[in-house]
Parts: sequence; structure tokens; C-alpha cells
Amino acid sequence: MMRGGANLSSVLLLVFLCVLQGSEAVWLSLPASGTKCVSEEIQNNVVVLADYVVISDDHIHPIPTISAKVTSPYGNTLHNQQNVTHGQFAFTTTEGGNYLACFWVDGQRTGSAEISVNIDWKTGIAAKDWNQLLERRNLR
Repeated sequence: MMRGGANLSSVLLLVFLCVLQGSEAVWLSLPASGTKCVSEEIQNNVVVLADYVVISDDHIHPIPTISAKVTSPYGNTLHNQQNVTHGQFAFTTTEGGNYLACFWVDGQRTGSAEISVNIDWKTGIAAKDWNQLLERRNLR
């Protein structure tokens, strides 16, 4: 009898997580020159986690590299990477306001084809590792 109750609570937790999914996937098309940015208004003391990856629209090799910079509402740099094809940033906000993530193609890029960048941006409850929580719950 206890086993059925545990399974029901696991199913309810999973449904709850699916409903509250606060993750946003964004695709940016970066021109050969110029910068594109995304922003989100975030409260103070919120966990933010994001992954980004370059997808070359014309499937050229090697994959073109980009630079990425994330800043807080007061202009503090939270993440700054250059010459990468993928990356990740994570932080807990220390101030409420508009957080900005900007991406641009590195200077050595030749050609005029656009480059796509996929960004998986998670905040708050969506940034938690729910798989780990479910594994712990099943061990009990």
C-alpha cells in the first residue's frame, strides 16, 4: 500500500514540474558582423542557469566561434567568453532588474552566412536539478 502512495506522489511531482517549467529556449541568428542580445527581467536572489551552442546554418567545418557576455542590471559582467562554440553560465542574482546576454561572431569569421545560436535559459525553479531530486526520492 505504501508503495502505491509513493508512486502517486512521484507522478504528482513530475506533473507539477512539467506545469511549472520555466525554461526558455531561444534561437538567435547572428550576422557575420554585429551583436544580438536577449534579456530577462529577474528578481533578486534567483538562480539562473543557461547553456548555449553554435549551430552553423551552412554546416561548415570547423564550426564558427562566437563570443558571449552576460551583464547584470548595473553593468557587472557575470560571464565573458571568447572564441567558443558552446558554453554555460550560472549565477544567483544579487540585484533585481534586466539581465542581458549578448552574442557576436568572432572576427576571424569569413563568409556572410548567418550563424544560429541556441540558448537554453532557465531561472528559479526551472534551474533546479529535478532529476537528482527524483533519484533521491526513489532511493527512500
